[in-house]
Amino acid sequence: MNFRRSHPCSRSARSVARRSVAAMTLVELMVAVGLAGVLFAAVASLSLFTSRSMVAMGNYGDLNRASQNALDRMSREIRQTRDLLYFAPNLLLFRDYDNGFLYYYYVPSVATLYRFKNSTWEEMLTDCDYLQFAISQRNPSNNFAFYPVQPNRPDLAKLIDVNWRCSRQILGKKVNTESVQTAKIVLRN
Repeated sequence: MNFRRSHPCSRSARSVARRSVAAMTLVELMVAVGLAGVLFAAVASLSLFTSRSMVAMGNYGDLNRASQNALDRMSREIRQTRDLLYFAPNLLLFRDYDNGFLYYYYVPSVATLYRFKNSTWEEMLTDCDYLQFAISQRNPSNNFAFYPVQPNRPDLAKLIDVNWRCSRQILGKKVNTESVQTAKIVLRN
């Protein structure tokens, strides 16, 4: 006995079901490509943003390290000088304890702070957008107040005030990767 029944519609319904499972329609393909494009654009945008952020953080860390090293060295050397011989907002000239001279000279056109000691010039700080020196004196009193020094009397200076700002470019653009330093260095002489 044959238990199979043959229905006239069952054969065509099965063939239609097989055909719809076998291939994608054009609309389905376009939706899939559109979603893949949006996903790819989001991943590309996120990776670009992440890489720029990582470069900026590394750049900021490098600028901060260079600024801190320069400031530490300047503080140590200035405290060991005998006296200040000449002052300008971008130049300091000291007589050192070995009777040599110590210069700090900022050149804005090349954004560099130079140091001169023992007949040797060296770049102390680069990528420096702004740098300024100021000097003050301390009049004898009970409070610890500093007062501006007359420009023609650098020998009265007891405090060197230094401020600078350094920055670099990332991918050809100036961005917020800057290091700002300010310090007050008291002379021991």
